Amino acid sequence: MSKAFAAVDLGASSGRVVVGRLGDGRLDLDVVHRFPNEPVRVGGTLHWDILALYRGVVEGLRKAGPVSSIGIDSWAVDYGLVDATGALLGNPVHYRDARTDGVAARIGDLYEVNGLQTLPFNTVYQLVAARDTPQYAAARHLLLVPDLLAYWLTGEIGAEYTNASTTGLLDVRTRAWSAPLISELGLRADVLPPIRHPGEVIGHHAGTPVVAVGSHDTASAVVGVPAEGTDFAYISCGTWSLVGLELDGPVLGDASRRANFTNEGGVDGTIRYLRNVMGLWPLQECLREWGAPDLAQLLRAAAAEPGLAHVVDLDDPLFLAPGDMAGRLRKAAGLPADAGPPAVTRCILDSLALAQRRAVRQAAELSGREITKVHLVGGGALNELLCQLTADACGLPVLAGPVEATAIGNLLVQARAAGVLGGGLDAMRALVRETQRIVRYEPRGDDALWRAAAARAGR
Repeated sequence: MSKAFAAVDLGASSGRVVVGRLGDGRLDLDVVHRFPNEPVRVGGTLHWDILALYRGVVEGLRKAGPVSSIGIDSWAVDYGLVDATGALLGNPVHYRDARTDGVAARIGDLYEVNGLQTLPFNTVYQLVAARDTPQYAAARHLLLVPDLLAYWLTGEIGAEYTNASTTGLLDVRTRAWSAPLISELGLRADVLPPIRHPGEVIGHHAGTPVVAVGSHDTASAVVGVPAEGTDFAYISCGTWSLVGLELDGPVLGDASRRANFTNEGGVDGTIRYLRNVMGLWPLQECLREWGAPDLAQLLRAAAAEPGLAHVVDLDDPLFLAPGDMAGRLRKAAGLPADAGPPAVTRCILDSLALAQRRAVRQAAELSGREITKVHLVGGGALNELLCQLTADACGLPVLAGPVEATAIGNLLVQARAAGVLGGGLDAMRALVRETQRIVRYEPRGDDALWRAAAARAGR
């Protein structure tokens, strides 16, 4: 007997509510509502419009109709502050805001405690930047975005583990808030909620259980990877590319720290050992600047451009902020000032494939795990040129799909909590393999060309 579940999946540019029907060996998806996620700049600060997102969530749940439960996932690191009355103390600040510039360098190395990649927008750096503000002083609770939305739906306070593990305030070994680190940084431990784990019931919304899932969208996406065995790397590719492995424990030490790899919590006590790669953000920005041209036509034209002719280090902070992305890419890659969209697009995709190649190979080397294939999930799985370039760059088969891996992972955890599914990650992934379309790309080309291009890009 099948049951219906609602997955609220929020990305950096849009949100949606997906209804999944699971049972009797079936997994059927229906996207019932989509809504934009448009940041707002006020007084020089870039914010998320969290009230518009909440409105989209509620409207999507209304369209979903009766379901057995609800799960919420979103991007990581950003948070809202709530006062003692339950009121939100201002819209959450966007991770691309400049308020954290230079903070990480002032704090120094936290890797031995939190095991996280140093990224300028990590929650810990946002809090250090905000610790002297009136809002922080007045706060009673700090709630990451999916926890804030769950609070508004249920009235219950908590911090889901997979997302809490991205804050930089969690001890990677104990998997609990690190009181010594929090004290050392002059932050407040009293605003951090109790940790809850995927599968736990948070509370109820209009009588429907709201269930904790892998609320960091990458944690849910990794659940939805249709892998068999352990000899795989994954790439969750969208605005960001999250490239890594699923391990039983963290990989720490100087080599891992220097490589800037992160150890984030996964579902069922796993560790997502990965590196954030810039992903499709530069292409998304260029498409916006170019007036949203036909993407399929643009990719065909990009495929006809000379391969690896112009490459950049796509992880350079130069490409983090919005605005004049095409101009910055042309200058960094040595492209002519009048280079058109196909040439710029080929530069982006070649450079992204190089960055993904590096992360896959480093993850395997640092963890000692042999990798025989790469699973690429998320929106990037629809980009045939990127999938083929990634196979060529990595020298490994790329299995592309499902596109909806994040929503699927969200739904699978809910279904298991409801007793519709049994077993662990292997059982959940078997259902994904049996029900979802996966496209295989075999590597081709000369690895020496990729090595040379990587050297030119500083990779």
